[in-house]
Amino acid sequence: MMESHVDLGFLLQALTPSWNSVPLLVGFFTYLAVAGSILPGKLVPGVALLDGTRLHYCCNGLLSLLLLVALLGIGAKMGFVSPTAISDRGLELLSTTFAFSFLVTLILHFSGCKSQSKGSSLKPHLSGNLIHDWWFGIQLNPQFMGIDLKAGMMGWLLINLSILMKSIQDGTLSQSMILYQLFCALYILDYFVHEEYMTSTWDIIAERLGFMLVFGDLVWIPFSFSIQGWWLLMNSVELTPAAIVANCFVFLIGYMVFRGANKQKHVFKKNPKAPIWGKPPKVIGGKLLASGYWGIARHCNYLGDLMLALSFSLPCGISSPIPYFYPIYLLILLIWRERRDEARCAEKYREIWAEYRKLVPWRILPYVY
Repeated sequence: MMESHVDLGFLLQALTPSWNSVPLLVGFFTYLAVAGSILPGKLVPGVALLDGTRLHYCCNGLLSLLLLVALLGIGAKMGFVSPTAISDRGLELLSTTFAFSFLVTLILHFSGCKSQSKGSSLKPHLSGNLIHDWWFGIQLNPQFMGIDLKAGMMGWLLINLSILMKSIQDGTLSQSMILYQLFCALYILDYFVHEEYMTSTWDIIAERLGFMLVFGDLVWIPFSFSIQGWWLLMNSVELTPAAIVANCFVFLIGYMVFRGANKQKHVFKKNPKAPIWGKPPKVIGGKLLASGYWGIARHCNYLGDLMLALSFSLPCGISSPIPYFYPIYLLILLIWRERRDEARCAEKYREIWAEYRKLVPWRILPYVY
């Protein structure tokens, strides 16, 4: 009984926000603010908002990420920073980041309430329900200290790299850890290479910025998506050559479907006549793409996303469900989102959507779902 009390006490202490983690967060967000404003990048016009205006995004995320990793590497080499600073803090950093996201949301809410803007981007949308407005946000595209809070998975990569250095330091580096790190790094780098595609996603063009999105960006993505790395840091997993090959196959197929489908959609929005797989695209009602991946299954990009998520967990083996938290969560989320997308598209496109559903009856998974 005493041991359980000690363990509980240790857990509560680890989950308590600490001022020791504040310099890490301040340094990280200061870098994002400075790098985001001075580094060059492709200027991409966003989707037209309801008032006809467009935001323009400087897509310099990849350069910013590579520069940050290089600076941290040089700093670690010279002894200015510890490469395991993040992995040594773990839950303490998690709780501190949670507190920070809560504070940021309050600032965004109260500054938004005072906004006199009439434009779609910053016009406050107040429902009268304080909890609802705080959770879902009242402005579409506010910024905090010059940082676009809807951008980036840099925190996820930094956590993973710190976990990797911790495993090297402890002498526990394994094939499983290398495979997990490789897949995640490729996925994150690809995200920034195709950063332009993110400007037309639902989160950017339609979701207002409240606690839900701030928490998701600052806490949920970096800390929950890295559960596999933390698990491998504490558990040894030996993979057979066949398992490694199978895992690579899942990742590559998932990436091909995920990136291919999203690229086809993005290209179609910019040029509806652009060839898909070498052929003129089939378009329903002049609005809906029914060629390529989008002629195989509706929302087929979700299938690629799910396969990628699974590939991040497979290096952990099957001895525990804990490393599979991310793909299980993503499966539930995407099924719910697919239902929401279906309802929204049915209302928006009406007869055109009904025709598209007849032509492409499968949802996410061809011939099954």
